[in-house]
Amino acid sequence: MIRPLFLVLPLCGVLHAGIDLRLPTENHHLLSGEPEKFYMHVDRDFEGQKSKPWEGGTYGIVRNALRLGDQVIYTKFHEGIDIAPVNRDKVGNPLDIVSSIADGRVVHTSPIAGNSAYGKYVVVEHMWEDSSFYSLYAHLAAITCNVGEEVKAGSPLGRMGFTGAGINRERSHVHLEITMMMSRHYDEPRKGGIGGPNIHGLFHGYNLTGFDPARLFTELQANPELRISDYIASIPVHFKVTVPTKGTPDFVTRYPWICHGNAEGAASWEISFSAVGVPVAFTPTMRRVDAPVVSWIAPSAIPQRYLTHNLVTGQQENATLSTTGKQMITLLTDDFEVSTVSKEPAAVRNKS
Repeated sequence: MIRPLFLVLPLCGVLHAGIDLRLPTENHHLLSGEPEKFYMHVDRDFEGQKSKPWEGGTYGIVRNALRLGDQVIYTKFHEGIDIAPVNRDKVGNPLDIVSSIADGRVVHTSPIAGNSAYGKYVVVEHMWEDSSFYSLYAHLAAITCNVGEEVKAGSPLGRMGFTGAGINRERSHVHLEITMMMSRHYDEPRKGGIGGPNIHGLFHGYNLTGFDPARLFTELQANPELRISDYIASIPVHFKVTVPTKGTPDFVTRYPWICHGNAEGAASWEISFSAVGVPVAFTPTMRRVDAPVVSWIAPSAIPQRYLTHNLVTGQQENATLSTTGKQMITLLTDDFEVSTVSKEPAAVRNKS
């Protein structure tokens, strides 16, 4: 039986026997099999045909259609999900309250809409299986919480809106991400104006790697005992990168369950990634490499740059990391210099 506004979804961890995980608004159509009522559509104009597909509000490479021969693919990555409003006022402004999906602590608020393509947004830290995960709520009309505030599942964080890039009143929604932090040193190499000012610190969009929130909710509906580590381990691997070892990466220290094998004496780490660059596993190996190399990638007739959010180019044995892919690895391993940091304001790449 589906509860009208939320599910109590336990995640089994070391410190928490269960976590009260809820959808962030009154819109629960995801859990009743009505995705067209849950997701906010995108406005699409492709080959002269205008449409409003709700699929554009889902997670993954679901936007910017491109025809390749006899098939149509999508080329733009949407890192979270866009949840449509349930309530609007007479002129169409959304009235939905946006709440925390689980117990946690508010670690970042961005109250000035123009400071990010996210518009006004909030980040909440959650401790699951002794590891920090972060939920992000974007495009808010108003923020009603403060940094440092302890929140419960269902605690109000703000009100849904349409702040940020590429959104209008009709497409009002909350953009939800559930993420892991790439590096605890993200703000350090950006000092001195490299890549532009970083007013969001560690909670800049480029430093948070997100997996599919909708799939997590639906899988927990089917299996309330699902652990977050098992969920991540079940994400399909699309490519692997082998990197030289310089001890245990800080990412593995923070997410120890992601390590598969004994790191003692290892010469490198083989990192398994989803198609869009979510790290799924770190495996110590004896292979010696001088620099990060693509050690495996799933075969495809479609150019890998389209399938991997432009992280990998080439095919099979000729696959290589792009500049963006190399930047991802430097963040994930903390093996970076000032000159390697992306000059793209990270929040600008994030989705509406």
